[in-house]
Amino acid sequence: MPRLANLALNRPRLTALLLGALSAFGFEPWALWPLTLLACAALMALLQAAPSRKAALLLGWCFGLGQFAVGLNWIATSFTYQAAMPVWLGWLAVLLSACYLAVYPALASFAAWHARASNAALVLALAASWIASEWLRGWVFTGFPWNPLGAVLLGPFEQPGAARMLPWLGTFALSGLAMLLAGLWWIGLARFRTDRRALILLALPLIVQLSPTLFPPAKDPVSAVPFALVQPNIPQSEVNDPAKFPANFERLASLVPPPGAGPGALLLWPESGVSDYLRSGYPPAYYLDTFGADPALARARLGQVVGPGRLLLTGTVDLEFRGDRAYGARNAVTAIDGAGALTASYDKAHLVPYGEYLPLRALLTPLGLNRLVPGDFGFLPGPGPQTLELGKFGRAGVQICYEIVFPGHVIDAAYRPDYLFNPSNDGWFGGWGPPQHLAQARMRALEEGVPVLRSTTTGISAVIDANGVVRQSVPLHSAGVLLGLIPTAHEATWFARMGNLLSLGWALLLFAASLVALHRRRG
Repeated sequence: MPRLANLALNRPRLTALLLGALSAFGFEPWALWPLTLLACAALMALLQAAPSRKAALLLGWCFGLGQFAVGLNWIATSFTYQAAMPVWLGWLAVLLSACYLAVYPALASFAAWHARASNAALVLALAASWIASEWLRGWVFTGFPWNPLGAVLLGPFEQPGAARMLPWLGTFALSGLAMLLAGLWWIGLARFRTDRRALILLALPLIVQLSPTLFPPAKDPVSAVPFALVQPNIPQSEVNDPAKFPANFERLASLVPPPGAGPGALLLWPESGVSDYLRSGYPPAYYLDTFGADPALARARLGQVVGPGRLLLTGTVDLEFRGDRAYGARNAVTAIDGAGALTASYDKAHLVPYGEYLPLRALLTPLGLNRLVPGDFGFLPGPGPQTLELGKFGRAGVQICYEIVFPGHVIDAAYRPDYLFNPSNDGWFGGWGPPQHLAQARMRALEEGVPVLRSTTTGISAVIDANGVVRQSVPLHSAGVLLGLIPTAHEATWFARMGNLLSLGWALLLFAASLVALHRRRG
């Protein structure tokens, strides 16, 4: 312990960096949430002792650098798959991403430092500023709200832990709650030697996180929709290999229950589920040859797999043309019935920068950086959250891949869906990315009060009810099919009605409480 104290005293920035790295193990796949709270508590101690605004800013930046560099290590894998880049460049991408994302904890720490005169005020101010900084991270430069601090409060599959408060807080305010719980440990540990009553402060975070959540028994209506959700376990190296397209299709089709074999009226396939272009009217050179370069034949064969009375939702790609030349693509989900007809579609709106499109292409291409996004054009964004009316299959909201991680931007509030379908291709997310992705899908189910169904190429596919409970799942690197009835949605939650304004409202209340604590300290 003396060595740790000396390190914090003599090397506070290095200490903050190490604390940030330690805090990353509270996220999936480790889920060691006490480490994150303890690391945040130690950050508060460093901020309280920081001699200047600049010092506080750098402490927060170092903490964020450690957390994002460790927690987002899967970006190295994703960059390598996406653009066939050398391994070292993928790790450089991790570091550069972490350097940028660490700006937001730095801003939160800078703001909270001004309340250092009172420990309680500092805790309240850091919780409030963390909410505000994560909200900024969610939309500045198109946003990247991956791994919000509150995600560490999400419990195991059967229990949501303190994340059960999401309907009344929202994701960003849940991160503020995580900071408050860390603050209780900081203050409690500081007081415990002289006042044993501080044990209450040490116990409260454990009670909040570990208390079982008693949900009412789930009731499925008579009109519940039966589904068959498929995970084909197609390796990422084969997803975009034309030589593998026929085998990939057969792998998906073989997992679909035959018509009349029980539940499975709504078939759910992942992003990249269908490799061929299904829409007619493209120049012949653009069609692939899985089905003889014939989109009508491709639709007909899909219709045979779907069968009478059923419907398939699958990931597809559509092209946009000027004359005979394609200038962009759409990452889409398409609904296909048993006759092979395309009945509805959704275009992904929140695209992955440097993955699905290249920002500043005209500037970066002369520098040789166009290879970050292969091809002559990138993907074009869709209009935003939509609800697809699917008749007897209900109202489906769709969020493709990482769109699901954006709080407040996943549902058309004017036409609330019965469920969210989240097809994804997580094969390029490494070992840490898929469980983190699943955790954030669970958070959307909780805060919006709707079930989420995830179909992925390699896992983790899951059926998540409106309480954030994972009812069924297929693990990583396994093939399987999930059968059942789509869980029911709740009435619109506070968050569903108010969106991220709810979280910002909590931030304002915490800032006000911090000012009161400072006033009482000075009085």
